[in-house]
Amino acid sequence: MAGPRVFHFLVLPEFSFLAFISAIEPLRVANHFRPDSYRWRVLSCDGGPVVATNGMLLDAECAFGDATGVDTVFVLSGFNTLDYYRPGLGEWLRATHKRGATIGAIDGGAFVLAEARLLRNTPVALHWSSHSPFAEHYPLLKVSEALFEVSERTITCAGGTACIDMVLALVDRDHGTALATQISDWFILGRIRSQSSHQRMEIASRYRLHNDRSILAVRLMQQHIEDPLPIDDLAQMVGVTRRQLERLFSTHLGMPPTRFYLGLRLDQARELLQQTGMTVTEVVVACGFGSSSYFSRAYRAKFGRVPKDDRTEARSTARQRATSKTRGTSRLLPDNPTTRHHPAEHPPTHTRHD
Repeated sequence: MAGPRVFHFLVLPEFSFLAFISAIEPLRVANHFRPDSYRWRVLSCDGGPVVATNGMLLDAECAFGDATGVDTVFVLSGFNTLDYYRPGLGEWLRATHKRGATIGAIDGGAFVLAEARLLRNTPVALHWSSHSPFAEHYPLLKVSEALFEVSERTITCAGGTACIDMVLALVDRDHGTALATQISDWFILGRIRSQSSHQRMEIASRYRLHNDRSILAVRLMQQHIEDPLPIDDLAQMVGVTRRQLERLFSTHLGMPPTRFYLGLRLDQARELLQQTGMTVTEVVVACGFGSSSYFSRAYRAKFGRVPKDDRTEARSTARQRATSKTRGTSRLLPDNPTTRHHPAEHPPTHTRHD
């Protein structure tokens, strides 16, 4: 490549600091092994610092509208993304894409790209906890279970440590597998996960199941949240009697299938309440409950609060995070080769504080 490749990261309030660091650090180490391969810039909506979910402040170099030479930009968000979306942001992203730039999204940033109408005919990777809210908002878009998705001039990533795998794939494409492997070894990863790797543990690992019929039953439950399967029908699909299914769940999961199924649906309901603007009634329908009163009782029994209170607290916490000031926070500065040392000038040493 001619000259360093420059990545712009547009961070929104309540972004994941883990995702940001996981995207930056592979670039830093790439510069250690192959100097001046990459640079990065941090953008925000107004050019000011942005508060992450952990309370730390990240200083931006400038507002997105003032950025120049944008070749690849990633929108990085975490919680409540749509609270921070503005039409001007969508217009800038569309204009930037039209000029030939690659547009990417990390974690909740996929909501921004969807609002900007930049996601078409391509699977969308985003954090698994946002799958249901995203599907409710954008039913015509296909949600991907993969760690990241790369298509022509569009990249989406689940966030978290999946950002490491995504950046390693980009390094592999830019400079070859050898450099990507060197970076992976530096982080003691053991392996580079492929794009198609799933975000969450497989059912067998998550629930420590070794019985094929139990695994199939849980998978069918996950696939039928909005239209719950009667237990008799579920047993028939698995190939056992109802009593056998109940015995399997009691033995391997410590509870009857009806209770386990209810827990899955309530967990999904909580995600929708906390991460979308859906009404409680809409959540009731989306999670297959025929009665709002029964849903409220079951929700309170599991989470210790009624659905409305859970949503109010989540929104209040979001506002507190978004308006948090510098008091009691840590401030990190973006890399800016024009005013600060480039990472390549300070390569990692054996006495590390990574």
